[in-house]
Amino acid sequence: MFSYFAHRKACRTKQDERSAIVRNLWHPVMDKPVSQGDLDILNKPIAQIVTEVKSDQLDPLDVLSTYTRKALRAHVATNCLTEILVASARRYAKACNKEGPLAGVPVSLKDTVSVEGYDNCIGYSSWVGKPAKRDSALVRLLRDAGAVPFVKTNVPVTLLSFESVNDVFGRTTNPHKNTHSPGGSTGGEAALLAYGGSRIGIGTDVAGSVRVPAHYSGIYSVKASTGRFPKVGNATSIPGQEGIPAVVSPMARTLEDLDYFWKAVVGMKPWMYDHTCHPIPWRPFTVPRDRPLRWGVMRSDGFVKISPACERALDTVVEALRKHGHEVLDILPPNPYDGIRIGSQLLLADGTQICTGPIRAFEFNDPGVIEALRMMNLPTILRKLYAFYIRYIKRDKVYAGLIDDFSVKSTKESWNLIAQREAYKNQWFEFWNKEQLDFVLTVPNSLPAVPHGGMKKGWRSCGYSFLFNILDYTAGVMPVTKVDAARDGLLPSFKSTNAIEAGAYAMYNARDMHGLPVGIQVVGKRLEEEKVLEGMKIIEELLRIEGKAYELIPF
Repeated sequence: MFSYFAHRKACRTKQDERSAIVRNLWHPVMDKPVSQGDLDILNKPIAQIVTEVKSDQLDPLDVLSTYTRKALRAHVATNCLTEILVASARRYAKACNKEGPLAGVPVSLKDTVSVEGYDNCIGYSSWVGKPAKRDSALVRLLRDAGAVPFVKTNVPVTLLSFESVNDVFGRTTNPHKNTHSPGGSTGGEAALLAYGGSRIGIGTDVAGSVRVPAHYSGIYSVKASTGRFPKVGNATSIPGQEGIPAVVSPMARTLEDLDYFWKAVVGMKPWMYDHTCHPIPWRPFTVPRDRPLRWGVMRSDGFVKISPACERALDTVVEALRKHGHEVLDILPPNPYDGIRIGSQLLLADGTQICTGPIRAFEFNDPGVIEALRMMNLPTILRKLYAFYIRYIKRDKVYAGLIDDFSVKSTKESWNLIAQREAYKNQWFEFWNKEQLDFVLTVPNSLPAVPHGGMKKGWRSCGYSFLFNILDYTAGVMPVTKVDAARDGLLPSFKSTNAIEAGAYAMYNARDMHGLPVGIQVVGKRLEEEKVLEGMKIIEELLRIEGKAYELIPF
């Protein structure tokens, strides 16, 4: 009971603190339409903001004030904000480095990112009131570049979910449809960017946590390979978990901004701020003139069929590429099922003990994590009997294989899994070279944005994103279209082939999802961020030529 009362007190304290800041900033103008002056600033790409700040045509304080107002509107609509960094943001805007590549640019941050003097409790009530003692490496780099971190955004407790909800800050909703998730774990960031309350944000990704929110919310992201983007000094729910390393990666409202931001951060030599970063300068990718680019299309993760809405988005891109002279082929890569089995065991090798350790009695936990915990806590004999039942009675070898793996791993078992992971990565290396691929095209997830509470049934369905964390490949996500109730319904003959697929498709309803964004995923090999961005630009330009450009939520 003492734990429960401490939990409720911490949640109330944090919510009251946030509400007070919102009230103090809530000027009468907030009840009126966005002003023309604000619209002029909101519509400027960050490259233009930088140019005008450097030439004193634009005051960084005006930029900050405009984006703060828009971020507050986004918060009222979606509950996306956690910390509002008013005091420090104004101080840094006044004195920002006007010679830096991000001069005067407001940047929003996932709640995991450490900013001195502010909490990064990531939804754990037991971490409330424990502000960061130092800026993370990335925040120091951003400030040296002239950027102005100004808000932090919501996440799911444990960070292991494609929804963003916790007791401390509540539930974040999708700005396109408030009945559905904006994604997770970087869901608050995705909602803020999609709404227009920021142009550039920072997230993290260990199984799709920047890419699935980008897909669900209709924005852009490129998941970095390890060592390309600074990560030291931030909070995490699984400290020490290196079987599938999490990566910090940027998200953006537009591809133009994402491209500019990537160049700016790498141009600041992040290896001078973070010992984990490789000393690799920006390497522009030049499209070859003597041959067409070769795109391999991956249409299955071995678990869940691609939904009609997501398949239509993928086919739209495939058709545009083929029409304009690109070489596009369906591929059968090394079995994704094998890789995902290895990766899921490494990611959950501790049986979720570390990420659930800070959770207090009666505190909300994600339904999917609860389901995983139940399986992990089954005695071995019961788990084996259950797997036998699923495999031989239900005839579901796919799910039975995962049930067999659901257990806490010893050091010996973990090392064996790492050896398997490396062997699997080599299979992909040889496959990629044999096929002479430039990119792999696939979906970020089998479904568009799920309804709230969907992770109880859909928590196991992350293969299309998680696979590329296991491989440590660079992977970008971009919006292509929106769900169409008339075109994207399931055929009457559809039948799930395994329990994971059945759980996912229990949430698929094209009518309820009508109007939600649908993206595609562009994958390159390890440390190919520049190339992946170029591939995304090619696709966006072709869709524009075809009259199929994606439309963002207007300011």
